[in-house]
Amino acid sequence: MLSSQTSYRGRFAPSPTGELHFGSLLAAMASYADARSHKGRWLLRIDDIDQARVVKHSDQHILKTLEQCGFEWDESLTYQSHNSEHYHRALDVLNQSQQTYACNCSRKQLNQHPKHPIYPGFCRHKPVDSIHQADSAIRILVPSEPITFSDHIQGDFSQNLSHESGDFIIYRRDHVFAYQLSVVIDDYYSQITHIVRGSDLLDSTIKQIYLQQLLNYPQAQYAHIPLAVSQENLKLSKLSQAKKVTADLKTLLLAAQFLGHNIGTPHDFSNINDFWQCLIANWDINQVPKLEKQVII
Repeated sequence: MLSSQTSYRGRFAPSPTGELHFGSLLAAMASYADARSHKGRWLLRIDDIDQARVVKHSDQHILKTLEQCGFEWDESLTYQSHNSEHYHRALDVLNQSQQTYACNCSRKQLNQHPKHPIYPGFCRHKPVDSIHQADSAIRILVPSEPITFSDHIQGDFSQNLSHESGDFIIYRRDHVFAYQLSVVIDDYYSQITHIVRGSDLLDSTIKQIYLQQLLNYPQAQYAHIPLAVSQENLKLSKLSQAKKVTADLKTLLLAAQFLGHNIGTPHDFSNINDFWQCLIANWDINQVPKLEKQVII
């Protein structure tokens, strides 16, 4: 049984698929400043559930860059790959409540369907058991009604999962837990109350809130910052070969300005600690631009 938690608990959860880039720095900065401005705790988790995508030693590169940028996390660093027991327990709960089913549809089959990318429900009649689960993914049944939440930056957001995605996968055919389920369970066991991250995860939030409801978990509070894109409208990511963050005042001030906080120039601060003290003292999440995307100059 988890103890009740009413104070602010935030987190940053990078995937170890490369070195820390500017887009990830923005999410780290926004979540850190918001937690510290509320005198809350800020936890760090490495989201390495998908081991096939993990780049060797990239977690250490991320940790080193965060330290060089002045981030200080509370409690012990955690790794998703250590939490499989929690995932299996939650999956058993969903299976026993008949909220799931086995799916062995091929990607080719789904890509050719006129409803793609909405899952058409071909396998809804297949229970999760030893016969059907072999070489199958597990999908969660979704309702045909809107789920709404109020985002602290983007405002009210609503989506009908049945219309937008259909029943989505929570356990993959290759026996890897899907991001949507693992992140919900991780946040629950870490008692995370506030999640600040990029707006590219707005759609995922609806799925995660639905899973929180099914598992009787408390709903976190969400805030989604603008997604940093290039002049060519490309998301800054490892896939787009975004450059590694340079841990200096110029970079940190550029990130703060992107987040709506123009607090000075590098000459106004004697060191990185001074920068953080100033940003945290002046942090106001209402100043973050209410945009889903923003070009980084």
